[in-house]
Amino acid sequence: MSGVAGAVLVLNSGSSSLKYQLLHPETGEVVHGGIVERIGETDVPDHKAALRLVFDEFAERGLDLQAGAGGPDGLAAVGHRVVHGGRTFHSPTLIDDFVLSEIRRLSSLAPLHNPANAQGIEVARELLPEVKQVAVFDTAFFFDLPAAAATYAIDRELAEEHGLRRYGFHGTSHQYVSARAAAFLGKPDADVNQIVLHLGNGASASAVRGGRAVDTSMGLTPLEGLVMGTRTGDIDPGLVLHLGRSLGMSIDEIDDLLNRRSGLKGLAGENDFRALGALIDQGDEHAKLAYDVYIHRLRRYVGAYLVDLGGVDAITFTAGVGENAAQVRADALAGLERFGIVVDPERNAVRSGEPRRISPDGAPVAVLVVPTNEELAIARDAAAV
Repeated sequence: MSGVAGAVLVLNSGSSSLKYQLLHPETGEVVHGGIVERIGETDVPDHKAALRLVFDEFAERGLDLQAGAGGPDGLAAVGHRVVHGGRTFHSPTLIDDFVLSEIRRLSSLAPLHNPANAQGIEVARELLPEVKQVAVFDTAFFFDLPAAAATYAIDRELAEEHGLRRYGFHGTSHQYVSARAAAFLGKPDADVNQIVLHLGNGASASAVRGGRAVDTSMGLTPLEGLVMGTRTGDIDPGLVLHLGRSLGMSIDEIDDLLNRRSGLKGLAGENDFRALGALIDQGDEHAKLAYDVYIHRLRRYVGAYLVDLGGVDAITFTAGVGENAAQVRADALAGLERFGIVVDPERNAVRSGEPRRISPDGAPVAVLVVPTNEELAIARDAAAV
């Protein structure tokens, strides 16, 4: 099977990019995928032009995405990654005018993501009007966090009125990877407690007990938690007040600082781990400090979630850095042997696109690397809806 019939087109619309993948949800077979970048900066003026470009690319491969639309010979659905579902959406949702308007309304909680997600949906609905469109939300896996984990210690009535709580993100990845890890261990989800570390340019950690998320590092927005490529992660809220009162920075300037000019890039001028490693090898002190801060924060969350879960069966690394940066994995878990956590250097050095164990046989805690596949997870959710 390699055609369009029954396949799901998965779209991930960013502010200046459009990632796409056509795949068959039952088998996981990928027909084709790619990314259109620098939308609005090149001869691709907007997302509508980008999606038309995607259609043209498929047509060159003999695949007409618009043929048979809505019928048995056409696409089964279009699945859209949407970052923030707020309190409204906590499961994959068939998109109509109301759903699209709610996604736009929630942009205040994810200003870097939801507006672009909504734009991609609008364009896809226009160009594929007969095909069902489904929104899959990054926050859904964390919707039913225990109240103690989800609640911020601020004025209760204000928080309830405006939906101010920990929502968590990368939920599609955390859910997919935690299930794959349990399957790799040959156990049902209900029998596995694990820490999942989704480490990419954006990074988040989760504590998963028996298949259910009980804590996560990101909060109301994707800014909280681990040190990331360009985001600060956890900071003293008083720092934000200081930046405004003492330095005279505007809200937009503070937003830009914390989201785009912080993290590894803010500390070292680089947010690509390969480039960061090269700087460290050259003796760059700023790069070394950035790396140390990154690892220090990561270890804090591992420790916190060990306590939250009362012990774990597995610690699972995923996403670009988690899957490829062996040194990060080793440093994140170094010195934890007394907790049954050991990384085998030879296994850790192996590169593979398959789930694998990087702890020694017989170690009390399985340390795993499980490649994420958010596109497949979104496709399956969309097909199910």
